[in-house]
Amino acid sequence: MKRPVRIAITGAAGSISHSLLFKIATGEMIGRDQPVILQLIEIPQAMEALRGIAMELEDCAFPLLHSISLHDDFEEGVLGAHYVLLIGAKPRGPNMERNELIATNAPIFARQGQAINKFANRDVKVLVVGNPANTNALIASRNSPDLSPAQFTALTRLDHNRTLGILANHTGANPKDIRRVAVWGNHSSTQFSDLHHATIYGSPVLQQVDENWYRETFIGKIQSRGAAIIAARGHSSAASAAQAIIHHMHDWINGTPESDWTSMGIVSDGSYGIAKGIFYSFPVRCDYGRYQIVQGLEIQDFAREKMTISQNELLSEMETVAELLPRETEKSHQNLSVCLRSGTTLYDDGISLPDKHYLQTDRVR
Repeated sequence: MKRPVRIAITGAAGSISHSLLFKIATGEMIGRDQPVILQLIEIPQAMEALRGIAMELEDCAFPLLHSISLHDDFEEGVLGAHYVLLIGAKPRGPNMERNELIATNAPIFARQGQAINKFANRDVKVLVVGNPANTNALIASRNSPDLSPAQFTALTRLDHNRTLGILANHTGANPKDIRRVAVWGNHSSTQFSDLHHATIYGSPVLQQVDENWYRETFIGKIQSRGAAIIAARGHSSAASAAQAIIHHMHDWINGTPESDWTSMGIVSDGSYGIAKGIFYSFPVRCDYGRYQIVQGLEIQDFAREKMTISQNELLSEMETVAELLPRETEKSHQNLSVCLRSGTTLYDDGISLPDKHYLQTDRVR
């Protein structure tokens, strides 16, 4: 059996994590032959609830779950982590403007970026889920000067999956038979679900659906899907967000299907005329732990307009958090379009975590 890898997760007692952790422990995220160490991080007042989740994980007797540690200190929790999932963030309150949410969460992700830079494994892969995810990824990355920006990503796979699911329901197709959808831009109401290159059963999607429906109904439905779920159930997306995290990380680590691509929020290298340095969702292909933007796609005028709107929103968000963005170093400009080498160097490096809030399964003591 392979040596275990360390996965640090914030917001570990939240509703997303409650769906996510059990999927990770079964091997859905990395692989069915990869043991994992879960380093679960929460705020102090949520530690008792987190302890209960850890007990449930232990009671499942997952063969791949090597051990669990619980932390109310981020620096402690991220120590030696090969993968970091930043799920925890302050939610948007009633009558709160988006810029207020950004200003509230920005210092949290600046501190987390600094800790990741100092304590995580040098080959760490970071996924930012807490909103506003794209700008939080920018903040965390810029506060990790010793790491490549390509090691940080933002979750737009949820929007990608929503595009697949809603399109499949509309057409009667199976989601697995839909290829090459793309989500461009910000994880917000400006995101653009692009079907111009997509196919169903190998034929262009836009030859099989009404284009007015696509432009006037479908795009807006994806953009407002999160708000619609909150209105319907009184809570934000949880199980679907957890599944999107699994899909995002699995593809990043193991690769995308040969005939398809996925959507990831990554640092822009200027491709398709998108401003360099912002975290923007592009169609990407992954292979052996690397990702690369799909190049050479023809961009329609309609699509360009939508893409620019989302870019401008991200530039505005960047201005809002400018004081938390240290100047980029020469090293941070390297490897912008590809991630670091594959996980062949990821192994249990003998790091011993503090005893505080520690729980370890009986079978591996």
